[in-house]
Amino acid sequence: MKARVHVTLKRAVLDPQGQAIGRALSGLGFDGVENVRQGKVIEIDLAETDRGKAQERVRAMCDRLLANPVIEDYTVELIG
Repeated sequence: MKARVHVTLKRAVLDPQGQAIGRALSGLGFDGVENVRQGKVIEIDLAETDRGKAQERVRAMCDRLLANPVIEDYTVELIG
C-alpha cells in the first residue's frame, strides 16, 4: 500500500514561498492568480495491508516527524 501525505502551512501562517511563486507567476503573465500556498508531498510505501492500521500509522508518522502540527496541516491519502 502507498501513502501520499500532503503538508501545507496553516492558513493563519504567512507563506513567503507561496507569495514569491504568486509574484513570479504574475511576472510571467499569468493574470488572475489571487493566492498561492506552497507545500510538500511525501510518498511512503507500506507493507501494511489493513487500511485502518495504515492510516493510523501514517498519521503517527506525521505527528512525530513529517509535519509540524503547530504551523502545518496535513492530509493522508492511501493508494492501493
